[in-house]
Amino acid sequence: MLRLRQICLVAPELEAAVERVRRIFGVEVCHRDEAVAKYGLANALFVFGHQFLEIVSPTREGTAAGRFLERSDGRGGYMAIFDTHDPERRQSLVESLNVRIAHVMDAPGFHGIQLHPRDARATMLEFDRSDGNERLDGAYWPAGPHWRSHQRLDRVSGIPWIDVETPDLNGLAVHWARIIDVPIGVDDDDLTVLRFDLGGVRFLPGTPERLAAVHVEVNDPAAVLAAAHAEGFAVEEGGFLFCGVRMLPRASL
Repeated sequence: MLRLRQICLVAPELEAAVERVRRIFGVEVCHRDEAVAKYGLANALFVFGHQFLEIVSPTREGTAAGRFLERSDGRGGYMAIFDTHDPERRQSLVESLNVRIAHVMDAPGFHGIQLHPRDARATMLEFDRSDGNERLDGAYWPAGPHWRSHQRLDRVSGIPWIDVETPDLNGLAVHWARIIDVPIGVDDDDLTVLRFDLGGVRFLPGTPERLAAVHVEVNDPAAVLAAAHAEGFAVEEGGFLFCGVRMLPRASL
């Protein structure tokens, strides 16, 4: 079991970004993890169907998220987080590929690993297991115990794809396929893709190498774009730039 379960973005000011997500997508915060304070962060999570959008913001100097903002000039997504049953096996796999583990996380009912961003390339990758995650509507520890009560499938139903831009299409696709342990595919537009049990990654040409776009299934894409415009975002080619990534609303299937 392997699901693209959560996308993490970095904002200089957390609450301003939170309010914009609320007003644009019509969803409320499902969880704030006080434990991230030890990393110099504050966060907020939103339910996007059976997946999650997390926003983090540095609360002090010298944090990894703060360095990411400085290094990337605020361009690109911070993390792609996978929900799985076997993070221990995946740790052994990535270590055999000489990919460093940046952080191992253990909590009651939860185990996860974060890969070093320089070794993962494009964005930080994370593999997590929550006790009870066998069911898609079961436990998902990072989003707190009450995430289902914040699910608004009439507003947002999922994150079907993320787009990663790179000047090295084949090299990054092969690298991620080895790390994530899935085969490389091709979609209807002849784009190189990786598909998971939930969600997928598309590889597009571009520079710098980064997580560049998040596709979001919504009930009313036009209303989402109108709300983004009302918040002051430039709406172009069916999307808008938010926390360093293109948000691309599309009609729910």
